[in-house]
Amino acid sequence: MNTEKSYGKYKMVALSIAAVAILSGCNTVAGVGKDVQAAGESTTKAADKVSDKM
Repeated sequence: MNTEKSYGKYKMVALSIAAVAILSGCNTVAGVGKDVQAAGESTTKAADKVSDKM
């Protein structure tokens, strides 16, 4: 049995898992950024309403 071939399979599996983890992390960070942006916009709108009443 050639050990280099079996290690190659493990390397490919490890790289595939790492790629999936990295790509899903990017989506998570983008989602959090959108949530923070929406919260900031809501705060700005509320502050504008209060300042208009003053």
